[in-house]
Amino acid sequence: MAKIKKRHSAKAGLPPGTLVYLGEEKMQPPRITVIDYDQNTFTEKELSKVQQCFEFKDSPTVSWINIDGIHEVRLVEEIGERFGLHSLVLEDILNTAQRPKLEDFDDHIFIVLKMLTYDEENTTTQAEQVSLVLGRNFVISFQERPGDVFEQIRERIRNAKGRIRKMSSDYLAYSLIDAIVDNYYLILEKCADRIETLEEQLVTEPDEKTLHQIHKLKREFIYLRKSVWPLREVINLLQRSESGLINKSTGIYLRDVYDHTIQIIDTVETLRDMVSGMLDIYLSSISNRMNSVMKVLTIIATIFIPLSFLTGVYGMNFENMPELRLRWTYPVGFWLIIVVVVGLMLVYFRRKKWL
Repeated sequence: MAKIKKRHSAKAGLPPGTLVYLGEEKMQPPRITVIDYDQNTFTEKELSKVQQCFEFKDSPTVSWINIDGIHEVRLVEEIGERFGLHSLVLEDILNTAQRPKLEDFDDHIFIVLKMLTYDEENTTTQAEQVSLVLGRNFVISFQERPGDVFEQIRERIRNAKGRIRKMSSDYLAYSLIDAIVDNYYLILEKCADRIETLEEQLVTEPDEKTLHQIHKLKREFIYLRKSVWPLREVINLLQRSESGLINKSTGIYLRDVYDHTIQIIDTVETLRDMVSGMLDIYLSSISNRMNSVMKVLTIIATIFIPLSFLTGVYGMNFENMPELRLRWTYPVGFWLIIVVVVGLMLVYFRRKKWL
């Protein structure tokens, strides 16, 4: 999971709109792909230069321009200049610690989302910022790194499945948002499985490793909550927007995404409460284990109290102790008494349900 707080020292003291990349350092060059389509035509290609995507700004068809890698500031700046994006929008694109939000301009809508993926190998949730710019006939998506949850959308466009090829750019933006939101369900299912496994460990054999896993889950759910809660406001603003870029036919689909967002928020809160309660279960399990150990030690110590008394009595060096001179005093008088005392105490403990 990405860090909850990221350093912003690189922008300290700089004026608003200064373009500085805030995120993980990347070595590979950015990758630019374009999917251009309408109901009858379809084109998909990878661009070698950023200038090649400029021709799609005024294209009569719908264009999806996707940039994988935003660490080259000049590339983002050139796209912003050509597509008329405000410098503050470009600043938010380069700042990967943005919270989900929506900004409505005259000729475009800017949306910031958090795309989550699950790392099976390390059993952790990875977060990536996705910035969307919705224009009249284009959608530009900025991603931190290659790999996303949009492959099904690409397949639907390639094969002309569903209504996406018949709709305008606002429906494409909806589809991208819907793919990100739907992927949250998969992430939450993985988290629920981890919680179930941890609960079994808490009941059987809790240890320090279990405690570390609980704290790890708590941090992940803090980040999940920060990613999902603002998303509800983003979808609500989008479906209520009076912008001419959003058609009424797309509104019903946005309402469906809003309902999904509410369900995800409820699930996140439920799982988050479960994780918070798991720490109490861990402490209770450790306390119960210690109580069981103390119970056994107390019973053993209690049994030896009368035995120590008898041993002390018969270990005194006095001459006038007549039973010490009898032949059967040690095997019968001493050990028989000890066995009887221990037996009576065990019977008493059993009746009291202490054993």
